[in-house]
Amino acid sequence: MFDDLPPDLDRLQTLRVWHALWIERIDRKIAAVQQRQAEEERGRQSRPERPDWIVELGIGADRTPVQVHAGDCYMAGKRRHAVSRDEARRLLTAGLESCTHCEPDVRLHILHLART
Repeated sequence: MFDDLPPDLDRLQTLRVWHALWIERIDRKIAAVQQRQAEEERGRQSRPERPDWIVELGIGADRTPVQVHAGDCYMAGKRRHAVSRDEARRLLTAGLESCTHCEPDVRLHILHLART
């Protein structure tokens, strides 16, 4: 039988303590990772849904609407406001600029604004 452990009691007890410390360290790390994963999951569950349509707002006190975007548009600025489908259609037909990247006018089937 292959036995690579030391023959004396003192060294065996030292090894046992050393391994017990490592097990405790590993258990603490497991608990920290589990807590982080639980927090991430709670964050995913509590995150509000992405709106279907957004209006990018201008700079200044009045923050007037500047452009209409689809909710998943990567070009929408930080100043934004979620709007309903009907409100997005109303703003576009009233002359508000349509994003050239996500083309909400095309997605909303507003034919006279759609680019060809």
